[in-house]
Amino acid sequence: MRTAFIKALCEIAEREERVWLINGDLGYGVVEAFSERFPGRCVNAGVAEQNMTGIAAGLALSGKIVFTYSIANFPTLRCLEQIRNDICYHGGAVTIVAVGGGFAYGSLGYSHHGVEDLAIMSVLPNMRVIAPGDPVETALAVERIVADPGPTYLRLSKAGDPIVHRSTPNFQIGRAIEVRAGRDLTAISTGAMLCAATEAADRLRADGISMRVLSMHTVKPLDTNAVRKAALETGAILTVEEHRLDGGLGSRVADALIAAQVPVPMRKIGLSDKADYAGGSAAWMRARMGSIDETARALVADKRGRHEASGAT
Repeated sequence: MRTAFIKALCEIAEREERVWLINGDLGYGVVEAFSERFPGRCVNAGVAEQNMTGIAAGLALSGKIVFTYSIANFPTLRCLEQIRNDICYHGGAVTIVAVGGGFAYGSLGYSHHGVEDLAIMSVLPNMRVIAPGDPVETALAVERIVADPGPTYLRLSKAGDPIVHRSTPNFQIGRAIEVRAGRDLTAISTGAMLCAATEAADRLRADGISMRVLSMHTVKPLDTNAVRKAALETGAILTVEEHRLDGGLGSRVADALIAAQVPVPMRKIGLSDKADYAGGSAAWMRARMGSIDETARALVADKRGRHEASGAT
């Protein structure tokens, strides 16, 4: 995803002179593509994320469209007060790019696990929260952000992410994308878990379970209409995210179902609230969150059981 991000940003910067990139002394092998072409619009702020955010806010207040770039928790948690007060409060055109969301840097341990960011960024005023599902969505997200600039959090995976979309989808901020059709339940995925969700849908289909898959690339503002439609049409909801279960996609989807007054069985796949100091590959860390296939089967069984009980009464 990071390669798709920098490629899209360079293409946009060619025609939009207001675009700037500020990085926190990392991203080597990636950010050079921008810095070499636009040296006057690229700043290395050093390992000083609070300064990086303040510089970005100042540039935005002078009419620039700014992207900050760092790993996982560094451009968010280390400078949360500056994001809140300098960017969100003023509605600045700053996009905070975190590469390595979820377990992309799983082997480096908990300090590099981005598993609270969706909740924290979502609660900030004026902040949009976007977690593309693959490189195709990443490039489209950058286009949309620059076209409508404002406080934005862009959560990326790392490199080598599989391409899920074989054609260009209709990408709009705040609008989910249906990646697989289905009638028995709906899996709502955000970020890099999209590939796992679609692969699970294909396996389940072979077993006679039809699972719809939605790419909820925008966690805030959430596409509540898509959530309601999925609940009414498939009767069960499963959320899938590389994030703690509290405050992330699953929590926001549950809130949407409550507001829509659509009572359907729901399950969430994510990281529990228990501290987990393990380190390993992203695939190994994701497997510890639970099986999409098994959870989907249990959810469909629950749905059918409720229907049978309702019919019996």
